[in-house]
Amino acid sequence: MTFRRDIAAMLTATFLTWLGQRTTAVALPLVALAETGSAWTTGLVGGAVGLPMLTSAWWARSLRQRLTTGRALAGVLAVGVLGLLVVPVGAALGTVGPIHLAAAGLVTGGATALGGPGQRALLADICDRSGPGVAARMLAWQDFAHRATMIVAPPLAGWAITAGGPYPLLWAEAAGVGFGAVALLTVRGPAAAGTAGRTTGAPALRHVLARHPEIRRAVTMSGVGGLAWFAFTLGLAILGAETGRPGLLVSAGMTGYGLGSLTGALLAPVLVPRLPALGTMATGWVVLGATFVALPAVTSSLVLIGALAAAGGFAMPLGIGAVNRLISTRTVGPERRAAFAAESLVHDGAVSIGLLAGGAVIGLAGANPTLVVAGAAQIAVALLAGPWLVPLPAHRPPAPPARVERDRVAA
Repeated sequence: MTFRRDIAAMLTATFLTWLGQRTTAVALPLVALAETGSAWTTGLVGGAVGLPMLTSAWWARSLRQRLTTGRALAGVLAVGVLGLLVVPVGAALGTVGPIHLAAAGLVTGGATALGGPGQRALLADICDRSGPGVAARMLAWQDFAHRATMIVAPPLAGWAITAGGPYPLLWAEAAGVGFGAVALLTVRGPAAAGTAGRTTGAPALRHVLARHPEIRRAVTMSGVGGLAWFAFTLGLAILGAETGRPGLLVSAGMTGYGLGSLTGALLAPVLVPRLPALGTMATGWVVLGATFVALPAVTSSLVLIGALAAAGGFAMPLGIGAVNRLISTRTVGPERRAAFAAESLVHDGAVSIGLLAGGAVIGLAGANPTLVVAGAAQIAVALLAGPWLVPLPAHRPPAPPARVERDRVAA
């Protein structure tokens, strides 16, 4: 059946793409250090990756509206493969330097800024053919494929590097993402089939958020949560070093979070379509914020750290599934692609900014106070942005593509 084949192809592409990204994060710093002999170059790729995402509201506005078929998304993944090949090809030629590392980050970052939201939007477009609720379930399965790589990729990368070094792993990553691009070639998409998914405009991200207050509230919670994420990762890492247990606290926290999020992702396809979307997302951020607040009290026990992190991790896939459901049910066509792009831009950009400034914040305030304040901020924003304290205006149904274009021109 074409529908099932398209879904399978898109989930496969998601898994392969994220597997490549997560293993690259392990291998590239080692290659950078070996090739340049300078520790500062190990962060060049990661820093360069964030720049296209942070500026995508401008340069990607028209491009994202062209990603209405699997073939178009396959082209984006192919560009990402070229970015992944910059470093291993340069290493084979003996010419890897800071310029190559920065170029690899910029190219792969640009492909990620387009491909991530584009895959979610196309998956929702495909599922619209099969009735209400299908898009929310399939987007939840897509998130599960993404989260599964959190568990699979690090040990796989560690084993591969131990067995053959980081260079063969970089070639394998490029090949894996290439297979994902091939899988997407079989996905036609609504635009190719002549359905309502055909694009007629490129609405600005801020206009889409202004039109849909529920999505705006969800994106706000996601942004604050992304900004506060550094308190968990950097905070536990620094706290472990300060207490004579370097690496143990953050390992316990990340392991618990990963296992909890994978469990939540397994249940999300069943639970998310049955729960109120905005309330579910707000509850998820409240639970994660409470986890942050409670962590300083249990740092003496790795088991309790893992258990608390697992509770926060369990809530996150439900919240992410809820915002995906909001976007897939409240928007269509160009607005849908813009809404997914806005959520990715705000969340991923906030994570980058938080990690960039997080070390200085923890250095000034301390790890424990930072965790408490970051958790309290997430709880406060979730309570205010949720459906409980401030009422929402009456829901406006999704605008057809022609209406979206008229709104864009008028704005």
